[in-house]
Amino acid sequence: MENDQPNGKIITLFSTASAVGKTFLAVNMAAGLAASGYKVCLIDLDLQFGDVAYYLHLKPRHNLFDLVTQLQKTAVPSDINLFDYLTPYIHDDLQFFTLLPPDKLEQACNIFTAGINRCLNELQTCFDYLIVDTTSAFSEINLSVMDMSTIIAFIGIVDFIPTIKNMKIGYDTMHSIGYDNQKIHLILNRSDSKTNIELNDVRQLLKDDFYHIIPNNFQQAQSSLRSGIPLLASDKSSDLGKSIRQLINKCTDQRPSPTKNDSSLHGWMKHLFN
Repeated sequence: MENDQPNGKIITLFSTASAVGKTFLAVNMAAGLAASGYKVCLIDLDLQFGDVAYYLHLKPRHNLFDLVTQLQKTAVPSDINLFDYLTPYIHDDLQFFTLLPPDKLEQACNIFTAGINRCLNELQTCFDYLIVDTTSAFSEINLSVMDMSTIIAFIGIVDFIPTIKNMKIGYDTMHSIGYDNQKIHLILNRSDSKTNIELNDVRQLLKDDFYHIIPNNFQQAQSSLRSGIPLLASDKSSDLGKSIRQLINKCTDQRPSPTKNDSSLHGWMKHLFN
């Protein structure tokens, strides 16, 4: 591996709630980018409870802990073959690589921010895109990865008031850190799931519109996960698959975010959050 300057773009998927489809989207963004001819590495930074290996039916020989440990021992990173520590995903003509978390708790607890940063820097020299799946917390590791990221895909769903409250807190926090809407892409997943909450109310609460809205299709998502095949590798014609492809196109083209919506909140939600 040549010691080039980092050039691969980092797309980090983040949420302030669990079970929002973040890993499903990360897997399919990696698959969609790879299908378009990009060199892609999907990195699972949920160090204790990561699901990427489970979703893709992978059994890694090496993991993130092994790579971090080796980089710490090596003065010249170019002496390491990074691909020895990655697990490939292959389905027909589709291929991308994954960097998976350890399966031992003591190893997960001994992976620190500096080691992860070094891994990402080295991987950027080998790949066009790094897709990073994170935990739902403003941890030191997540904040450091967000700093390095080209795009933060902030994933939310509209189901219950506490979920929306946490989405607002997270979105406001990222802006207070200094990230702008060129970096934060606010994405609504499962948009047409049944709920009594008005989408326009959520827009007004966040004081912003969604960068992209993804429809709900629980059966297709579950079928994809059970098979271990990303949806974009098996069904590109469904509304869900088309929407994820549109999201990938937006992110790679770096298009501007949609215009803000300035209508007023409905009274009950305004009362809750003001």
